[in-house]
Amino acid sequence: MKKFNIIFWTTTSIIFLFEGVLSALTMRSPMAIEGITHLGYPVYFVTLIGVFKVFGTLALIIPQVPARVKEWAYAGFGIDFLSAAISIAVVDGVGAGIILPILFIGILIASYVSYHKLINENATK
Repeated sequence: MKKFNIIFWTTTSIIFLFEGVLSALTMRSPMAIEGITHLGYPVYFVTLIGVFKVFGTLALIIPQVPARVKEWAYAGFGIDFLSAAISIAVVDGVGAGIILPILFIGILIASYVSYHKLINENATK
């Protein structure tokens, strides 16, 4: 159980820092706006997705949040990361740009699997 606890908190903290904290701090920056508009999305999408990222990471990191809400947050981040990889591949071609979203899909999967291992072990106690 300790192993899954470490994996869960490490991977979930990475998601929280990069997708929650960093998004909150940079969501209206010129670089974020240029990145989104380069992919063909409207400017308001930066704020929309930034707010959802902040709330989603809070749902993952706060233990008192119900499991069903966490499941939706995991699904939302999965869609976000997959959509980012596809958008980058379509606009810029398959290259180094899709490495980060794919890396975050792996981190998200590790967080999700370890979360379920923890709640299954807690349910059997």
